[in-house]
Amino acid sequence: MTALDRYMARLIAVPLISTLTISAMLLVLDRMLRLFDFVASEGGPVSVVWRMLANLLPEYLGLGIPIGLLLGCLLAFRRLATTSELDVLRAVGMTNFGLLRVPYMYTIALAALNLAIVGFVQPYARYNYEGLRFELRTGALGASIKVGEFTNMGDRITIRIEESRNDGRDLSGVFVSARAVGGDTISATAQQGQFLRTDDPDVIIFRLTKGTLIHQSPKFEVPRVLTFDAHDLPIDLPKFEQFRQRGENQFELTLPQLAKIGGDPGASSTERATSRSTFHYRIVEIVSMFLLPMLALALGVPPKRSTSALGVFLSIVTIVTYHKINEYAQSIGSLGRIDPIIALWGPFLIFAALVFWMFYTVAFVPGGQPIGALEKYSAKLWKAIRKYLPGRRRKAAET
Repeated sequence: MTALDRYMARLIAVPLISTLTISAMLLVLDRMLRLFDFVASEGGPVSVVWRMLANLLPEYLGLGIPIGLLLGCLLAFRRLATTSELDVLRAVGMTNFGLLRVPYMYTIALAALNLAIVGFVQPYARYNYEGLRFELRTGALGASIKVGEFTNMGDRITIRIEESRNDGRDLSGVFVSARAVGGDTISATAQQGQFLRTDDPDVIIFRLTKGTLIHQSPKFEVPRVLTFDAHDLPIDLPKFEQFRQRGENQFELTLPQLAKIGGDPGASSTERATSRSTFHYRIVEIVSMFLLPMLALALGVPPKRSTSALGVFLSIVTIVTYHKINEYAQSIGSLGRIDPIIALWGPFLIFAALVFWMFYTVAFVPGGQPIGALEKYSAKLWKAIRKYLPGRRRKAAET
């Protein structure tokens, strides 16, 4: 690798890593608030939020890697152009294809990484995420006891506490009401309480300290009252239904599994269409990454004697719009209204033709600028807006 290649690699690495980190953080923060609300409403432990976010990271990386690659290459070419380094490189004989050598090194590595994430890691992460949501709804993760409220532990035990410390390990101000099958009822109040595990995974012990117990039974004329220093109350954990097997949702299938179902004549037409559509959607998203360096070069080089950032804005709009078109095409293909190959590879060919035209205009047309008209009109619009800014109007009045 030459010194120029290392220089280009540094120029691309900084915005690429920054964009990928910022986009992932924004997506995580946006989902984190909703997950905290969901977990709190379901009464689950807070620690499950971090497990759910970890299973969402592959999905966010699958979206963030192409955007990071595009902006990394685009900002690198933009810096070369605005500092006139690009003119020097072209003057010494560097071709546009030579400038794309390092960006395509990044593209090959990131495309392979994204293929592994989208094709194999993301399906398992998606299944684990849905499994955690299921366990929260059913209470299989263990419902937290809310302070000051009555909480049912199964069908026969009700608990209320006044204070919780150490993440629920130390409870104080405890009231417990347990109902037996024969009609017996045991009610107890205690200063402190603590849950303990047993050898039986279906049973836990609720140890009460310094309290009073009242035992009521149809056999007793008068309820029995007992004062204790320590009392262990066994609690049978409720039985929960098992979560479904992976694969009922097409997003939980790996690429080989999607290809197998899509070509299986024994599968239903709906399953084949959905599998084929999901398979081609993932492949198209990966292959599209190889167009991004050329798009970055075409949009990253502003007109001469200009520092316009219109190309940066258009690049983000273009990649997001193309991604949404692919999502819509996948939905149409899954419904069987159109063949997934046509629905997904048709927009890809149009996008590829647009990128090749833009790259050809910049690389081989003297003074060519694919968005030159937009640059001109945006400059006129900005100039008109600046006339009506308060500072500009005041300065004009003073002169």
